[in-house]
Amino acid sequence: MKVAIISDMHGNCFALDAVLADLERHPSDAIVCLGDAVQGGAQPAETIARLRDLDCPIVMGNADAWLLTSEETGREETTQRMLEIREWSLSQLSAENRAFIASFQPTVEMLLGEYKLLCFHGSPASFDVIILPETPEEEFQRYLGEHQPAIMTGGHTHLQFVRRLGNTFFFNPGSVGFAYNRHQPEEGFKADPWAEYAILSSEDGRISLEFRRVPFAVDALVSIILSSGRPYADAMAAQYR
Repeated sequence: MKVAIISDMHGNCFALDAVLADLERHPSDAIVCLGDAVQGGAQPAETIARLRDLDCPIVMGNADAWLLTSEETGREETTQRMLEIREWSLSQLSAENRAFIASFQPTVEMLLGEYKLLCFHGSPASFDVIILPETPEEEFQRYLGEHQPAIMTGGHTHLQFVRRLGNTFFFNPGSVGFAYNRHQPEEGFKADPWAEYAILSSEDGRISLEFRRVPFAVDALVSIILSSGRPYADAMAAQYR
């Protein structure tokens, strides 16, 4: 069995389509989305339409919860710019689309062969939790240890990595819609010209994990951003130039 894990599209349907085209060439038996699907990008309604077509389980991410409620739950301070983008995003969505976002789940569980796969956004308890390769082991165990021996996957940090957890492991599939190198100066920040996701496979008791990066046409994405009507579109497009 193969499960494709996608996360953090942030309203970038163009990048999501690149991943789905890649999955047509490398089919999986199931897809799970780890949240932050809609808010932030130039194509919120298009992204929801694609997710509806996929009919896959979707985890609630912090950004999509904030889109619906505007309630601050994490460490990031809300700015006027963020509020303007949120209002524009909501203006693109029907009541039905908002109800669809509200249906996203705190966690998703499924069986992968003999293993349980536990899917979430930040951690099983909170979509705001940040787990990184350098997160201290004691803290890492506090977030995830009680859920062993499940294989676990979470998004939120836009970073592809895997980390051992007892006899299984935790992994982050990276970001479909906004991949970037977090070790770069804010001045001159550049987003990566690819979409990230992961494929988790189980066969005859053997588990394998593959991280994938799918390049996309940057000029086409920039054109979509600039023609979208999204506030601060020029600044967003500049991140890809």
